[in-house]
Amino acid sequence: MAKTLGIIAFVLLIVLPVALVVAGQLGFLSGTRPNDLGLKNGLLKPPVKASWNVVSSYADRQPHTDYHVIAPLRYSGDGKAAFARLEAIVRGMDGATVITRQPDYLYAEFQTKLLKFTDDVEFVLDEPAGVIQMRSASRLGRKDFGANRKRLEAIRAKFNG
Repeated sequence: MAKTLGIIAFVLLIVLPVALVVAGQLGFLSGTRPNDLGLKNGLLKPPVKASWNVVSSYADRQPHTDYHVIAPLRYSGDGKAAFARLEAIVRGMDGATVITRQPDYLYAEFQTKLLKFTDDVEFVLDEPAGVIQMRSASRLGRKDFGANRKRLEAIRAKFNG
């Protein structure tokens, strides 16, 4: 009995974590880049109500739960300069890769170091409203344990700092 428990403990504590890290490093946990991002009918992709792995400043205009709602970035002055400042912040963050940059749209991927989980993050300059709309979503899983909100709030803190 003790030998069996020792084998089970070895598998759970050593083999499974190592296998998980190897799977991540080989890209099996990064998911597939979505092909439905960007503005559609003036909005970013809506959150899936049954998933708690996305936050969006457009969520209040789409079917959502309170979990999905985050305020946009507010700025004063020149919108293009604010958007350029935001881009510099994103480019300077760990794990960030800018995929698409247009005058009023920015799409970046954020990837964790060890397991290579990938999240898709979008920003839209809304000059008439004086805000930058934003969305961050995990590619895999139904819960993100607050990771997407924390990322956007960290960006907000740097942007406002």
